[in-house]
Amino acid sequence: MTPNSTVRADAAVIALVGMAHATSHLFHLLLPPLFPLLMPDFGFGYTEAGFLMTVFFAISGLGQAFAGIVVDRYGARRVLMAGVSLLAASGVALSVAVNYPMLLLAVALAGIGNSVFHPADFSLLNKKVSPSRLGHAFSMHGLSGNLGWAMGAAISGTAMAWAGWRGAGLAAALVALCSVAALQLARPLLDDDVARVGAGGTAAAATFGFLSVPVIWLAFMFFLLITAAFGGLQSFSAPVLGGIYGLSPAAGVAALTGYLLGSAAGMVAGGFVAVRVHAHERTVGAALVAAAIFAAVLASGLPAAWSVIPLMVGIGVGVGLAGPSRDLLVRRVATDSLAGGNASPAFGRVYGFVYSGLDVGLALGPLAFGALLDAGGRDGVLPGVALLQVLAVLTVLSMGRKVAQPARSS
Repeated sequence: MTPNSTVRADAAVIALVGMAHATSHLFHLLLPPLFPLLMPDFGFGYTEAGFLMTVFFAISGLGQAFAGIVVDRYGARRVLMAGVSLLAASGVALSVAVNYPMLLLAVALAGIGNSVFHPADFSLLNKKVSPSRLGHAFSMHGLSGNLGWAMGAAISGTAMAWAGWRGAGLAAALVALCSVAALQLARPLLDDDVARVGAGGTAAAATFGFLSVPVIWLAFMFFLLITAAFGGLQSFSAPVLGGIYGLSPAAGVAALTGYLLGSAAGMVAGGFVAVRVHAHERTVGAALVAAAIFAAVLASGLPAAWSVIPLMVGIGVGVGLAGPSRDLLVRRVATDSLAGGNASPAFGRVYGFVYSGLDVGLALGPLAFGALLDAGGRDGVLPGVALLQVLAVLTVLSMGRKVAQPARSS
């Protein structure tokens, strides 16, 4: 294969995996902007709203660890297509919901579908993209997720004005079906070695020896902490900022959009930083400390209302900048912890377990912050976000020290 054809193949794989990842993130942020419509229609409060997101991410987190096993056994492309198909089913279920249990069914389907993305996506990127381009691949992967969040917010915002929340569900289902079609058309490009993966997965399915490696647990805790912080921020930023600064609902959505766009810009810049600065834990730590400072300033209530959107953009840039270095650090954790490294038959399940911390954090964050809001603790949300970020920084620095030591196999 010529260098130009390799570049084209890498770019196509990155684009296809990114498209699927954007679809999954669309469903992360489809419901929260719809809460002002759903809550009066179904008669529930912030705690029940937070519980919907908890169900989504709890199922996704539990499923993700098992999805890694399925990826190792059957191949990533097939598992990825199944996940996107379940997301489409979830959108249809949302559009026909008539009570709260049906909303729970919709989020459960979405949670199962969402569980496949990190083990499948990262397995495909690591197997199909040249190592020299992995930093940019992870950057684009993270950027696609942020664009999916923005797309979810845009669909929900449009639904508020035009089609209602049922129309939002159908629109999201249509996006997912388009992703399924694209993945099917690209089958020759994305097919991984199913026969080899299947045989290796069968032999390795009985062992979870990697769980004895402490740095893998540190990686899990890092994702739990950082996503608990931003799960709460993304779900409830509009009422929190409205209460502290008197912002209208539209201005609150604009602030959330600013955060998402800032995160997307940070992701792009972070890809270039990640391929040049190899002390990835320091990049992640510095970026998250900056984001925590912006969150603390916002929590003080002292800035003028006009500065809320720039501060939210600053938080987003810090989080986005950390993303590619974070993913490369996790790759080091996975390859250093497994005999055979990237070719290990347990590679998918390590990714599945580590990134399940992301879903656990996103399950716990909205529930905890929603209960805090119902209890009248609005002013505690942003300080809580900043504190969780600081704890995540301490965890990632510890990860960096562990992977700098001689590699150990599980």
